[in-house]
Amino acid sequence: MIAKLTGILDDTGPDWAIIDVNGVGYLVHCSAKTLSHLGVRGDGIVLHTEMQVSETDQRLIGFASAGERAWFRLLTAVQGVGSKVALAILSALSVDELQRACAGGDAAMVARANGVGPKLASRIVNELKDKAGGLAGLSGGLGVAAEADVPVPAGSASADAISALQNLGFKPAVASSAVAFAILDLGEDARLNDLVRVALKRATG
Repeated sequence: MIAKLTGILDDTGPDWAIIDVNGVGYLVHCSAKTLSHLGVRGDGIVLHTEMQVSETDQRLIGFASAGERAWFRLLTAVQGVGSKVALAILSALSVDELQRACAGGDAAMVARANGVGPKLASRIVNELKDKAGGLAGLSGGLGVAAEADVPVPAGSASADAISALQNLGFKPAVASSAVAFAILDLGEDARLNDLVRVALKRATG
Protein backbone atom coordinates (compact mmCIF):
# COMPACT_ATOMS: atom_id res chain seq x y z
CA MET A 1 0.00 0.00 0.00
CA ILE A 2 1.37 3.40 -1.02
CA ALA A 3 0.12 5.91 1.57
CA LYS A 4 2.12 9.02 0.70
CA LEU A 5 4.34 10.42 -2.04
CA THR A 6 7.02 13.06 -1.50
CA GLY A 7 8.64 14.22 -4.71
CA ILE A 8 8.66 16.65 -7.61
CA LEU A 9 5.68 17.60 -9.77
CA ASP A 10 6.57 16.34 -13.24
CA ASP A 11 3.36 16.90 -15.21
CA THR A 12 -0.40 17.40 -14.82
CA GLY A 13 -3.58 16.75 -16.80
CA PRO A 14 -7.30 17.37 -16.36
CA ASP A 15 -7.63 14.84 -13.53
CA TRP A 16 -4.14 13.48 -12.94
CA ALA A 17 -0.58 14.37 -12.01
CA ILE A 18 2.77 12.65 -12.38
CA ILE A 19 4.97 12.81 -9.28
CA ASP A 20 8.68 12.09 -9.72
CA VAL A 21 9.95 10.28 -6.64
CA ASN A 22 13.67 9.63 -6.94
CA GLY A 23 13.39 9.12 -10.70
CA VAL A 24 10.21 7.02 -10.63
CA GLY A 25 7.12 8.72 -12.05
CA TYR A 26 3.84 7.91 -10.27
CA LEU A 27 0.59 8.61 -12.13
CA VAL A 28 -1.84 9.90 -9.53
CA HIS A 29 -5.54 10.68 -10.11
CA CYS A 30 -6.66 13.78 -8.20
CA SER A 31 -9.64 16.04 -7.61
CA ALA A 32 -9.65 19.46 -9.22
CA LYS A 33 -9.10 21.07 -5.83
CA THR A 34 -6.00 18.95 -5.15
CA LEU A 35 -4.63 19.70 -8.62
CA SER A 36 -5.06 23.42 -7.98
CA HIS A 37 -2.74 23.11 -4.94
CA LEU A 38 0.10 21.38 -6.77
CA GLY A 39 1.73 24.43 -8.29
CA VAL A 40 3.93 24.21 -11.39
CA ARG A 41 6.29 21.63 -12.83
CA GLY A 42 9.42 21.25 -10.74
CA ASP A 43 7.77 22.12 -7.41
CA GLY A 44 8.40 19.86 -4.44
CA ILE A 45 5.13 18.39 -3.13
CA VAL A 46 3.68 15.91 -0.67
CA LEU A 47 0.52 13.95 -1.50
CA HIS A 48 -1.52 11.58 0.65
CA THR A 49 -2.50 8.60 -1.51
CA GLU A 50 -4.93 5.72 -1.67
CA MET A 51 -4.25 2.65 -3.82
CA GLN A 52 -7.30 1.14 -5.51
CA VAL A 53 -7.05 -2.32 -7.04
CA SER A 54 -9.80 -4.12 -8.95
CA GLU A 55 -9.94 -7.04 -11.37
CA THR A 56 -9.58 -4.69 -14.33
CA ASP A 57 -7.71 -1.67 -12.98
CA GLN A 58 -5.08 -0.38 -10.58
CA ARG A 59 -4.90 3.30 -9.78
CA LEU A 60 -3.33 5.62 -7.27
CA ILE A 61 -5.52 8.45 -5.95
CA GLY A 62 -3.84 11.57 -4.57
CA PHE A 63 -5.12 14.04 -1.96
CA ALA A 64 -4.05 17.47 -0.74
CA SER A 65 -4.79 16.59 2.88
CA ALA A 66 -5.50 13.72 5.22
CA GLY A 67 -9.02 15.10 5.53
CA GLU A 68 -9.67 14.81 1.81
CA ARG A 69 -8.46 11.21 1.83
CA ALA A 70 -10.66 10.39 4.83
CA TRP A 71 -13.71 11.77 3.02
CA PHE A 72 -12.80 9.85 -0.14
CA ARG A 73 -12.82 6.62 1.87
CA LEU A 74 -16.21 7.48 3.38
CA LEU A 75 -17.69 8.43 0.03
CA THR A 76 -16.53 5.26 -1.74
CA ALA A 77 -18.08 3.18 1.04
CA VAL A 78 -21.51 4.44 -0.04
CA GLN A 79 -23.27 2.20 -2.56
CA GLY A 80 -23.10 3.68 -6.03
CA VAL A 81 -20.08 5.89 -5.32
CA GLY A 82 -16.89 4.81 -7.07
CA SER A 83 -13.58 6.62 -7.19
CA LYS A 84 -14.60 8.82 -10.16
CA VAL A 85 -17.78 10.01 -8.47
CA ALA A 86 -15.97 10.57 -5.17
CA LEU A 87 -13.34 12.69 -6.94
CA ALA A 88 -16.08 14.61 -8.73
CA ILE A 89 -17.64 15.44 -5.35
CA LEU A 90 -14.27 16.45 -3.92
CA SER A 91 -13.70 18.60 -7.01
CA ALA A 92 -17.01 20.42 -6.52
CA LEU A 93 -16.89 20.80 -2.73
CA SER A 94 -14.13 21.55 -0.28
CA VAL A 95 -13.71 19.17 2.64
CA ASP A 96 -15.32 21.73 4.95
CA GLU A 97 -18.28 22.21 2.58
CA LEU A 98 -18.78 18.46 2.29
CA GLN A 99 -18.68 18.07 6.06
CA ARG A 100 -21.29 20.79 6.52
CA ALA A 101 -23.49 19.37 3.74
CA CYS A 102 -23.54 15.89 5.27
CA ALA A 103 -23.93 17.11 8.84
CA GLY A 104 -26.83 19.34 7.79
CA GLY A 105 -28.44 16.86 5.40
CA ASP A 106 -27.96 19.26 2.46
CA ALA A 107 -28.27 16.87 -0.48
CA ALA A 108 -28.63 19.74 -2.95
CA MET A 109 -25.09 20.89 -2.21
CA VAL A 110 -23.68 17.40 -2.86
CA ALA A 111 -25.74 17.16 -6.07
CA ARG A 112 -23.71 20.07 -7.49
CA ALA A 113 -20.98 17.56 -8.38
CA ASN A 114 -20.89 16.15 -11.92
CA GLY A 115 -22.54 12.73 -12.16
CA VAL A 116 -24.34 13.00 -8.82
CA GLY A 117 -28.13 12.99 -9.07
CA PRO A 118 -30.61 13.89 -6.32
CA LYS A 119 -31.16 10.26 -5.24
CA LEU A 120 -27.45 9.51 -4.90
CA ALA A 121 -26.84 12.82 -3.15
CA SER A 122 -29.59 12.02 -0.64
CA ARG A 123 -28.11 8.57 -0.01
CA ILE A 124 -24.69 10.08 0.58
CA VAL A 125 -25.82 12.65 3.15
CA ASN A 126 -28.10 10.16 4.89
CA GLU A 127 -25.37 7.51 5.24
CA LEU A 128 -22.60 9.96 6.22
CA LYS A 129 -24.56 12.33 8.43
CA ASP A 130 -23.58 10.54 11.65
CA LYS A 131 -19.94 10.30 10.57
CA ALA A 132 -19.54 13.90 9.43
CA GLY A 133 -19.01 15.27 12.92
CA GLY A 134 -15.97 13.09 13.47
CA LEU A 135 -14.26 14.64 10.45
CA ALA A 136 -14.98 18.26 11.28
CA GLY A 137 -11.84 20.36 10.90
CA LEU A 138 -9.97 17.76 8.86
CA SER A 139 -9.23 20.12 6.02
CA GLY A 140 -5.89 21.78 5.46
CA GLY A 141 -3.78 22.26 2.38
CA LEU A 142 -1.19 20.17 0.61
CA GLY A 143 0.75 17.79 2.81
CA VAL A 144 -0.06 16.86 6.39
CA ALA A 145 0.07 20.14 8.29
CA ALA A 146 -3.60 19.80 9.24
CA GLU A 147 -2.92 16.36 10.64
CA ALA A 148 -0.10 17.67 12.81
CA ASP A 149 -2.15 20.72 13.88
CA VAL A 150 0.86 22.59 15.24
CA PRO A 151 0.53 26.40 15.47
CA VAL A 152 3.33 28.48 13.94
CA PRO A 153 3.68 31.86 15.70
CA ALA A 154 5.21 34.66 13.62
CA GLY A 155 8.86 35.28 14.45
CA SER A 156 9.32 31.88 16.07
CA ALA A 157 11.97 29.32 15.16
CA SER A 158 9.32 27.26 13.40
CA ALA A 159 8.30 30.24 11.25
CA ASP A 160 11.96 30.85 10.38
CA ALA A 161 12.36 27.16 9.51
CA ILE A 162 9.35 27.31 7.19
CA SER A 163 10.85 30.39 5.54
CA ALA A 164 14.18 28.58 5.13
CA LEU A 165 12.53 25.64 3.37
CA GLN A 166 10.57 27.97 1.11
CA ASN A 167 13.84 29.67 0.16
CA LEU A 168 15.10 26.24 -0.87
CA GLY A 169 12.20 25.94 -3.30
CA PHE A 170 9.56 24.04 -1.33
CA LYS A 171 5.94 25.17 -1.54
CA PRO A 172 4.60 26.87 1.62
CA ALA A 173 2.22 24.00 2.49
CA VAL A 174 5.00 21.42 2.09
CA ALA A 175 7.38 23.51 4.21
CA SER A 176 4.71 23.98 6.91
CA SER A 177 3.94 20.27 6.96
CA ALA A 178 7.59 19.27 7.27
CA VAL A 179 8.28 21.79 10.04
CA ALA A 180 5.14 20.76 11.91
CA PHE A 181 6.37 17.18 12.10
CA ALA A 182 9.87 18.36 13.02
CA ILE A 183 8.33 20.18 16.00
CA LEU A 184 6.47 17.03 17.01
CA ASP A 185 9.74 15.11 16.77
CA LEU A 186 12.07 17.61 18.46
CA GLY A 187 9.74 19.56 20.73
CA GLU A 188 8.58 23.18 20.66
CA ASP A 189 11.89 24.44 22.13
CA ALA A 190 13.99 23.00 19.31
CA ARG A 191 16.68 25.22 17.79
CA LEU A 192 16.26 26.62 14.29
CA ASN A 193 19.13 24.62 12.78
CA ASP A 194 17.74 21.36 14.16
CA LEU A 195 14.24 22.17 12.90
CA VAL A 196 15.54 22.93 9.40
CA ARG A 197 17.63 19.74 9.35
CA VAL A 198 14.77 17.44 10.37
CA ALA A 199 12.16 19.27 8.29
CA LEU A 200 14.37 19.16 5.20
CA LYS A 201 14.83 15.42 5.61
CA ARG A 202 11.07 15.02 5.95
CA ALA A 203 10.28 17.19 2.92
CA THR A 204 12.73 15.41 0.65
CA GLY A 205 11.70 11.92 1.78
